[in-house]
Amino acid sequence: MAVQTPCPAIKAAQQKKGLSYGEIASKMGQSEKHVEDICSGTEVPTKQEFDQLGKTLDIMPPPNDKVHKTK
Repeated sequence: MAVQTPCPAIKAAQQKKGLSYGEIASKMGQSEKHVEDICSGTEVPTKQEFDQLGKTLDIMPPPNDKVHKTK
């Protein structure tokens, strides 16, 4: 899968909530590495993972456009 550009809104929301990748991963039931890869754009999330990330970071509804692709 192609690498995506990281979404600045995800980073901003993560900083605003003060959550580490590990804390986000715990809330999502995912590994810290997987969440870091999603947030950095090196892994494309599934729709479910993207929705969970949006909910965890209070980005609701999560964007649904060609910049924010899911598997």
